[in-house]
Amino acid sequence: MNPTVGELLASAPAFALILARVGATMTLMPGLGESSAPAVVRIGIALCITILLVPILQPIMPPVPSAGLMMALMVAGEVVTGLWFGWLTRVIALALPIGIQFVAYLLGLSSVLQPDPDLGAQSTALAKLFNLAAPVMILGSGLYTLPLRALVGLFQLIPPGHMLPAGDSLQVAVQAIGTTFNLALRVASPFVLAAIVWHVAMGQIARVMTRVQIYFVALPGQILGGLLLLATIGGAMIVAWRQGVETYLGALPGAG
Repeated sequence: MNPTVGELLASAPAFALILARVGATMTLMPGLGESSAPAVVRIGIALCITILLVPILQPIMPPVPSAGLMMALMVAGEVVTGLWFGWLTRVIALALPIGIQFVAYLLGLSSVLQPDPDLGAQSTALAKLFNLAAPVMILGSGLYTLPLRALVGLFQLIPPGHMLPAGDSLQVAVQAIGTTFNLALRVASPFVLAAIVWHVAMGQIARVMTRVQIYFVALPGQILGGLLLLATIGGAMIVAWRQGVETYLGALPGAG
């Protein structure tokens, strides 16, 4: 049976609350919420997810407040919750470009003292390349389904109309940042070890050959060797990142 006008109007507050959280999440979610994707596509995905969730979440919806200001505050709270959850899903995807940025510094392709005027102070061509590869991997491997499932469970964990717990949300955010940098360092760890060995060897050579500017002589070999190492183990680095992302997304709030 087709829903009546009265039934549609009765579902409007629930639709607004769910859409506020889902839409805010979609603005930051990796893969589905990329800024390069057309806005109409992201809006359409958010609307479709909301339509599917309304009948499922209808039993846990709060009573419709009589004052319009209270309804506006409830919608604002849902937006905050959605942005927080979307940020949690986004930050782990940044582990890959952050790790590759470490690699670029270690190879000598970038310097904190000489920022690239085209790519930015904290970015290199390698980091940009792997930043584009991250959403491709998330979409191609199906990892985008994990935060969507967790988003559904988050409505049970934090019901619509309830504010985000400040203490618990801050603790989860700090843990997410630590996990991201841990994964970034794991991705770049082969180059960290190689850089330590290389610079120790160059230091020993510089002590023997004091008149040679060993840094300028060794830099081309450092870059070439680093690029060859990246070509050799680049696939394994992406696999390690993917496994870390899958573990992280599988443990998001609401995923259990």
